[in-house]
Parts: sequence; C-alpha cells; structure tokens
Amino acid sequence: MKRFLLALALLAAPALADTDLAQPRWANEQLPDPRQEAAAQDLMGSLRCLVCQGQSIADSDADLAGSMRAMVRTRIAAGERPQAIRAWLIARYGNWVSFTPAVEPLTWPLWAAPVILLLAGLWLARGRFGSRR
Repeated sequence: MKRFLLALALLAAPALADTDLAQPRWANEQLPDPRQEAAAQDLMGSLRCLVCQGQSIADSDADLAGSMRAMVRTRIAAGERPQAIRAWLIARYGNWVSFTPAVEPLTWPLWAAPVILLLAGLWLARGRFGSRR
C-alpha cells in the first residue's frame, strides 16, 4: 500500500507543479499601437523559449515565455528599440535565447558546419560514383 501511495504521489507531482500566479499584463494582451505590436511580434518570433527550446516565445504557452513576452511588450511600449531589447535578453540569458546567433569566432563552426557537411557529402558521392566507371 505504501508503494502504491508513493507511486501515486510521484505521478501527481507534475500536476501540482503548475503555478497559481497570474501572468503579467502584456503576456497575452496586444499593445494598443499596431506598429509597436508588430515590432514586438517580430522580436518575439525570433527569441527562443528557454523552457520549450524549440518554440519562440510568441508560440510558447510556458510561464517563462509569457513573462518574456510581457518584458518585450513593456520595453517596446516604453520606446526602447527591438535591437536593444534583443541585446539585453542575450546579455541576461545568453546567445542561446536568439534563433539567429551572432556570427563571431565562437559560432563560426555553427555557421560553417552546413557548408562543410555538404562538401564532404559531395566528395563522398564523387568517390562512390566515380569508382563504378
């Protein structure tokens, strides 16, 4: 019986992990100015959700993504430029928060890998098909 209760408690733990806190105001509300909202949407679409990892903060339902959407909209409503907001978020969360990382020596392998892999594939295919003649 004790094992059953322990297993039941472990299975129920994720359901109890959800927060009861209310989302910030701009998490799920659009800005009244359509130009500011368009700028916010563009920026939010290019920022990665730190919880979901494969979704942008615009598409994610995670609480952290909601907080990040609220931060973006609040700063844009205050007149801050999207580039400055992106730089602030990268400084806070690291380069990984951006779907388009900066081209710098640390990320050169990331940018060069597709070209290197394509060239290697062509070289292997040339060798494979060339030996059959």
